[in-house]
Amino acid sequence: MLSQSEKAALFRALHERDGAFVIPNPWDSGTARLLASLGFEALATTSAGMAFSMGLPEGNAGRNATLEHCRTIVAATELPVSADLEKGYGDDPESVAETIRLAAATGLAGGSIEDYSGNSDKPIYDFDLTVERIVAAVEAARSVPGGFVLTARAENYLFGRRDLDDTIRRLQAFEEAGADVLYAPGLSNLDDIKSLCASVGKPVNVVMGLPGATFGVKELAEAGVKRISVGSALCRLAFGTVLSAAREMMDEGRFTFAKDAIGFAPLDKIFQGFEDS
Repeated sequence: MLSQSEKAALFRALHERDGAFVIPNPWDSGTARLLASLGFEALATTSAGMAFSMGLPEGNAGRNATLEHCRTIVAATELPVSADLEKGYGDDPESVAETIRLAAATGLAGGSIEDYSGNSDKPIYDFDLTVERIVAAVEAARSVPGGFVLTARAENYLFGRRDLDDTIRRLQAFEEAGADVLYAPGLSNLDDIKSLCASVGKPVNVVMGLPGATFGVKELAEAGVKRISVGSALCRLAFGTVLSAAREMMDEGRFTFAKDAIGFAPLDKIFQGFEDS
């Protein structure tokens, strides 16, 4: 069993090599093991996928439930795991720092902190407070004996603020504060992604699985992207498939959906490979 420090070192190394890598987002132990069986080198949690699997809207799980969820994903495989830690479960920098310390104690190799406030009237934190929160997160991450890869997120594009200049300004400030990875979810224009990557010196994460984004790993790597996640897309795909099948049963009294289901034996065989873990 790899230690937290070994996983953190492996995770950091993925960001230092040439090219881009894909980090998919499981939402439970089963999907974590399924993805690990395919050869992915790291995993990332999804706050939305976690909440949906609990029957909750996103943002309603709370810190304790999230940390317990992280423990289950970490324990499911030997892969490094980075967690979606939302806004750090508090507005003040001290709460963010405490969340980072607690997250590292679960065995996570890294985690992200965003500048979404949770307030629908003012969804993005003011610039100064945003930077103070990332400074606190960086200090906490650096205090982790085994290391902790901190990702700082600028959420403008997810909340109607399609301001690339402000987004870049925030990411540059996060870089100056010491964040290891920079992330602006919601960008779907390749030219904007190129501009963002050219404006910072730290590895950039982008999220795919968004409507209208047709480019792949090759194009993103050429644009300067280092890490590619899919957020809640896999979870939404799974839930959408279940919903479609359930509607067929309810509305049509038919079961043709089963033709697209993976066979019992192949799925069972995948999980048998993790019996001793």
